[in-house]
Amino acid sequence: MNKYEIIIYWSEEDSAYIAEVPELPGCAADGETYQQALGNAEVVIKEWIETAEELGRPIPIPRGKLMYA
Repeated sequence: MNKYEIIIYWSEEDSAYIAEVPELPGCAADGETYQQALGNAEVVIKEWIETAEELGRPIPIPRGKLMYA
């Protein structure tokens, strides 16, 4: 289960919902619907963590709700 905060918003420029994971640099996904963007974000979070582990990079501990959210 994901414990990282995911921020989802509509992007007129991309004509899609964007799901960003602020605690994981560069981790974002999109989707035609809110639910699709959320599901895609879950996949990308898993891949981000797997890649960080393979490269020996630190994985941030989820902090929950961030101050600016």
